[in-house]
Amino acid sequence: MTKIVIIGAGIIGAAIAYELSLIEGLNITLIDEKKPASGSTGAALGVLMGIISHKTRGRGWKLRQNSWQRYETLISELESLIGESIPVNRQGILSLRFVDESLESWESLAKIRANQGYSLEIWDAAKLHQVCPQIQSDRVVGAIYSPQDRQINPTVLTQALVKGASLRGVNCNFGVTVQKILTTDIEGANNRQCYQVQTTEGTLDTDWLVIAAGLGSTGLTASLTPSVDIRPVLGQALQISLNQPLGNPEFQPVITGDDVHIVPVGKTDYWVGATVEFPNTMGEVIPGAELLEKVRQQAISFCPSLGQGEVVYTWLGKRPRPEGEPAPIIKELPNYSHILLATGHYRNGVLLAPATALAIRDKIMNYEL
Repeated sequence: MTKIVIIGAGIIGAAIAYELSLIEGLNITLIDEKKPASGSTGAALGVLMGIISHKTRGRGWKLRQNSWQRYETLISELESLIGESIPVNRQGILSLRFVDESLESWESLAKIRANQGYSLEIWDAAKLHQVCPQIQSDRVVGAIYSPQDRQINPTVLTQALVKGASLRGVNCNFGVTVQKILTTDIEGANNRQCYQVQTTEGTLDTDWLVIAAGLGSTGLTASLTPSVDIRPVLGQALQISLNQPLGNPEFQPVITGDDVHIVPVGKTDYWVGATVEFPNTMGEVIPGAELLEKVRQQAISFCPSLGQGEVVYTWLGKRPRPEGEPAPIIKELPNYSHILLATGHYRNGVLLAPATALAIRDKIMNYEL
């Protein structure tokens, strides 16, 4: 059997493990030094901005399209396998349009999406106020509604993927630290092949190594040439609890404006986020309380009812951003045959997880065939 080791049990590694588990004849091991979704995944809001994204061609759009298509089947497939419900907000994403924002670009995007078989609705101020009366701002002149985009809880989804992968025979081991990656020359080839992964729980022999460890990918490849350079970008978010739902209780889409998301969770609670905080000159990322408060005030500026709520929880996480190359990194590590990188997704890990898993699956299967 072909042996595959996946390092990293965030949304990316979990999706890869599950997708590969659907193929017969593979011996798959998923490892992480922490429990699933403990890193960047656990801090994400899970807003799947695919159709409403301005990406219309090339790699950026193709990844979004592939993910959107896989998400349409993945959730029900997982629910049937694990016997549990995975909460998904299927009421779409509403992007607010402000006075200084061009309508022409949205009209052009709506036409492109229609030709691709998707729907984008352009609402004027009257339609927006009728459907979402909680939006009250002189700066807001309308909105773009994407009924086909979704939001999902990243931690719940990751746990479901891990459980599904395990039920399909994947060896899932957590609390395991990688100590060293051993490679050897391949006779007659210019590349080197990964053969063993030394861990605190023993040595794993492998035919393929998939590094999906986010920020941890830098350390894992430090002894390899070239290594991968992933830098942290901090994101903070908060949860606000209200006495009643915003607007119409029967229509609770994700609302986004000024790069701030308002995400319904439960009946009267909302996630609001997130900040984007880069490292200082020392390479440190220090969370700024004033930046999180600025995000809250931005959300209140176009949705004043949020100001009546109580902040019941705040959290933060470091997003993995590649240095010197575009996000995400989905490729074979140069000079090393059979070491695949699936990392550096920055702010789009949850959105692009299915497409990344399919891309890694195809690289392995096309080589094996």
